[in-house]
Amino acid sequence: MSRQESRFGRSTGVAKAAAVASLALMLGGCDMQVLFPAGDVAAQQAHILAVSTGLMLLIVVPVMAVTALFAWRYRQSNREATYRPDWDHSTMLELLIWAAPLLIIIAVGAITWISTHTLDPYRRLGRIAPGKPVAANSRPIEVDVVALDWKWLFIYPEQGIATVNELAIPVDREVQFRLTASSVMNSFYVPAMAGQIYAMPGMETKLHAVLNRTGSFEGFSANYSGAGFSGMHFRTLGLDDAGFAAWIAARKAKGGLLDLNAYRALARPSENVRPGFWSAVDPDLFRRIAEQCVEAGQPCMTDIMRKDSGEAPMPGMRMDSPPGTMPKPAPAATPATHSHT
Repeated sequence: MSRQESRFGRSTGVAKAAAVASLALMLGGCDMQVLFPAGDVAAQQAHILAVSTGLMLLIVVPVMAVTALFAWRYRQSNREATYRPDWDHSTMLELLIWAAPLLIIIAVGAITWISTHTLDPYRRLGRIAPGKPVAANSRPIEVDVVALDWKWLFIYPEQGIATVNELAIPVDREVQFRLTASSVMNSFYVPAMAGQIYAMPGMETKLHAVLNRTGSFEGFSANYSGAGFSGMHFRTLGLDDAGFAAWIAARKAKGGLLDLNAYRALARPSENVRPGFWSAVDPDLFRRIAEQCVEAGQPCMTDIMRKDSGEAPMPGMRMDSPPGTMPKPAPAATPATHSHT
């Protein structure tokens, strides 16, 4: 090998190393949870994204290649290129130009139609992983989610606990989220688990999802909601059954009662809130948050509808009470405060 060839080989190696280092530097801050998620729902969504991108590239790549080819072939200095100043139509070219995009649109439309119904967030999951259908008699874990200013409240009605900015889910177990918001619209998003879904005041939305891998994953708000929006992050823990039971027990061991008084204090705007928890929750709290009747004497939507329809009042409401007046909760055995982890 000559000295010039050796020098050329070394320079090529340096160039390759620099390219790899540059690529690693550019991608160093990227989070690949969207493309390589930990939950089956998100994995199916990632697959749809990859297939749709591939189908679109079937058009984009040839167009870019032909554009460069035409620019080179019909450059001004190329005297051998065919010159047809009066040319204006080609049936074969028209068929090629319109048929290929049409087929792509049909394919993407079919994928969108099927996946929209299969991955409907309100629909129970058909499987928890490829080849693992959901058992016919199984019940999903229930988690009630409230978007506050500017933090996330998670209520576990079956376990009787609540947390702020910390969500734990047992792996390979279907989870049903019920979501609402206290004041403005927000968006609940855990990229490793499922697509985003909106949480809106006075409304209730649902999301069914699953995690198939243990670990800690990022969750956040994907919809701007005010000054503290950038701090609306929470961690999502994927735990095995034993780990989830231990997590529940640890939060039941200490903490206060989350009743209406504690909730009103929590709902005040605050930023960058640390994870916290309560060991007991008012079982009617989420309904009252969703129906916007957490203030004293404020009517709930169901109360108003019952009164308008002439139905009997809800249990615990006096006939002479204004709509929304509910019996006061029993005195708390522990202070209505939350503990920080």
